[in-house]
Amino acid sequence: METRNEFITIVGKANAGKSSLLNALTGEKIAAVSSKPQTTRTRISGIVTEENTQYVFMDTPGVHRSKNKLGEHMNKTVKDSIADVDLILMVSDVTAKTDDNEFNIIKSFHKNDKVILILNKIDLLKDKEKLVPIIAGYSKLYDFDAIVPISVLKNDGIDIVWDEVKKYSSEGPHYFPDDSFTDQHEQIIASEMIREKILELMSDEVPHGIAVMVEQMKERTGKNGDDILDISATIYCERDSHKGMIIGKNGSMLKKIGQLAREELENFFEIKVNLQCRVKVKEDWRNKENLIRNFGLSNNSNNM
Repeated sequence: METRNEFITIVGKANAGKSSLLNALTGEKIAAVSSKPQTTRTRISGIVTEENTQYVFMDTPGVHRSKNKLGEHMNKTVKDSIADVDLILMVSDVTAKTDDNEFNIIKSFHKNDKVILILNKIDLLKDKEKLVPIIAGYSKLYDFDAIVPISVLKNDGIDIVWDEVKKYSSEGPHYFPDDSFTDQHEQIIASEMIREKILELMSDEVPHGIAVMVEQMKERTGKNGDDILDISATIYCERDSHKGMIIGKNGSMLKKIGQLAREELENFFEIKVNLQCRVKVKEDWRNKENLIRNFGLSNNSNNM
């Protein structure tokens, strides 16, 4: 039986639901999800192999007006991820107005690019007839191969997206083992789970200046014979005041972050987790190329 493959890039502006769509399509919690913009900072791949065909979905950062070197890297990641793929899924929030970020995304498409427009969050539209002018407006901007209204939150329309995606595979090898669901290293997955909990718990000012690095993951046998996964992580922030907020009074916030992250890590890795987190300050790290690279957030540090 011949093998087939397909590479699909997911693009859109911040908070459109790209990472949620990736997780829904793969059936795995691969990408961090938050209501805060710029949750996704680099390209994250989700892999689905069905019979002889392997689909590789690439989630990308939300396109935005960059204010630092990290933002520049994020926007470049989007641009690079559009090139040489079989299909582009452009995700748009139907409750938000089209802005310059979306116009710039559409302008980056080439004439021969295969692009499907995904209109997300239709569950928030009380009057579904409002979809008609929205679809008409986007149709004037680009000749999309298909336009699919969905609600990732309600799992409404995901099957239709899959039906469309399957039209663009071609003969070729499988680049990953058939049982793979992501190209992300376990340390990266763990660090993103920890960062997601910080995004959920902290105010808007703090999370954007945070990076998480997992220094060690080691499995051992506990005293009772249980398998335990020891994870040691460092949370980096840009200011001493932010460090204090992350730690919290008597360590209360850091303890809460650790508890929620540990529960998700145990669910994901299916093993008891001993998570140790510490907090360090790296001033203005988002404008320092060496630190961006060390944190795995530069274009040269992508796994693919």
